[in-house]
Amino acid sequence: MILSGSEIRARLGTDIKIEPYNEDQLNPNSYNLRLHNELLVYEEIVLDMRRPNRFRRLVIPAEGLVLQPGQMYLGRTIEYTETRNLVPMLEGRSSIGRLGMFVHVTAGFGDVGFCGYWTLEMIAIQPIRIYPGVQVCQIFYHTVEGDITEYHGGKYQKNSDIQPSFLFKELAQREDRQMKLGFEEQASGG
Repeated sequence: MILSGSEIRARLGTDIKIEPYNEDQLNPNSYNLRLHNELLVYEEIVLDMRRPNRFRRLVIPAEGLVLQPGQMYLGRTIEYTETRNLVPMLEGRSSIGRLGMFVHVTAGFGDVGFCGYWTLEMIAIQPIRIYPGVQVCQIFYHTVEGDITEYHGGKYQKNSDIQPSFLFKELAQREDRQMKLGFEEQASGG
């Protein structure tokens, strides 16, 4: 089940933390999150999953910044959130989608226990001028059935900035484990 706006408000300080919180951003069953004034754009022509990719930082001026089609921009929310005992999910606002801007490519699903700012994977269908502080997306919360294991210590947990992909860390750990298993098999004669 999805929490209503009044239930989101009631759980502030226990299962839900949103900082800063503004009552005007609360909806019937979600809470609007705002766009921070910084973006990251990758500088690589071909992105590589197995290594860190170079990026540069852009500042969105008060007069706005035009996003170009064919370029992904990583942004983040102004709001820091923490979620306990619930599954946080993120969606773009329909008003933003109707202007041809996607706010997340695949990362709209959060884990129980996630603490941090939400990194936004923004793509424009056609050129669009964006502004800092605009309510670009909404967070909503699902209840969980069964035993809960909270997300702890992941790649993006307790972040304080826009997060580029850290998939290379996961792949390196997996390769290290596979190499270790291979050595153990060789040592045991298997």
